[in-house]
Amino acid sequence: MPYPRSIDSLWSGATLVTMKEGQYQLIEDGVIAVDQGKIIWIGKREALPDISAQAHHHFDGGIITPGFIDCHTHLVFGGDRSAEFEMRLNGMSYAQIAAQGGGIISTVRHTREADEEELLRSARQRLQHLLHEGVTTVEIKSGYGLDIDNEIKMLRVIRKIGELLPVEVYATCLAAHAVPPEFNGDSDRWVEVVCEQLLPRVAQEKLADAVDAFCEHLAFSPVQTEKVFSAARTLGMPVKLHAEQLSALAGSSLAAQYQALSADHLEYATDADAQAMAAANTVAVLLPGAFYLLREKQQPPVAAFRKHGVPMAVASDANPGTSPALSLRLMLNMACTLFGLTPEEALAGVTLHAAQALGIRESHGSLECGKVANFVHWPVARPAELVYWLGGQLPCTVIYQGEKRDSIF
Repeated sequence: MPYPRSIDSLWSGATLVTMKEGQYQLIEDGVIAVDQGKIIWIGKREALPDISAQAHHHFDGGIITPGFIDCHTHLVFGGDRSAEFEMRLNGMSYAQIAAQGGGIISTVRHTREADEEELLRSARQRLQHLLHEGVTTVEIKSGYGLDIDNEIKMLRVIRKIGELLPVEVYATCLAAHAVPPEFNGDSDRWVEVVCEQLLPRVAQEKLADAVDAFCEHLAFSPVQTEKVFSAARTLGMPVKLHAEQLSALAGSSLAAQYQALSADHLEYATDADAQAMAAANTVAVLLPGAFYLLREKQQPPVAAFRKHGVPMAVASDANPGTSPALSLRLMLNMACTLFGLTPEEALAGVTLHAAQALGIRESHGSLECGKVANFVHWPVARPAELVYWLGGQLPCTVIYQGEKRDSIF
């Protein structure tokens, strides 16, 4: 194919971990050619065609991976719940904490009290840790406002983050996260508000890229969840679902019926759920941070996902209550040690399969011609080292949309 007379940049001197088709597919002594923020050629240095570049960046060894994608977070919220964490460790039950005004209602209260500037400031501080570890794309959910104005406020903050920082941000409306305290447990009435008032406004103002819900006995039933999905479909918005975290309600099968981008958590998913997800090409998003902090015992059915060919993503689930996780690399390790993923599967879980969970697999998640030039150079010998090390920050060079991402804040 013909190439421009002079392209923007060449990147060489490292082993390329392309993650094409969700596998390492290494290219030793590789070169990436970038123009106008896209990868236009990739291969071994010896096969590089006659391309001149305005800049040539050469690394002294190491590996280059696709930019990391954190496809499930709750980074925007007010306050924190570290005091409740300590109370639980001192023997107080979740019910006792909730009776004292704690739990998700505590976060809802603090989120409602915070203005957009305060929410933006605190979310940027949390996001900074993820960006320093090679994250170039992140999904952020609402769900702590739990009324129309505050859900809209959260989604505006999420959009603002994407405008201000060198990271691609995908916004998800998770208004069906819990029942607002003022509704006194009337979940049907809140679902009606979400479907008939909130989601149409979100769609009209283009504040979200997808719609999520929490299908669980302590949140919303499959029947209520389907109402949310139906409303989202009418508005042309894709769906995803918190499913099978605490019990088996076949929420992931319901998600598959609606061609959901993903079903997330999935500790209690069944073989039938896995088959339904595979048929719908719905991604299983594994969240080891919440599994770890809640000291759960039931593991997601990884063997069934493998058997039926369900793509598995891995995410931080960064949130104030059950997964205050600010390291996606730590989640890679946990996915392997707690859930039995291989390092290759885990890395696919924060690259190609995470991209699929956001509906952007055609343009993100692997090092291939035509895809967005989001990639990371790591001074390590092999990909497994990204999963192996616990704690600390591995130094890395992040290339975001074809340009070196220097200072984040």
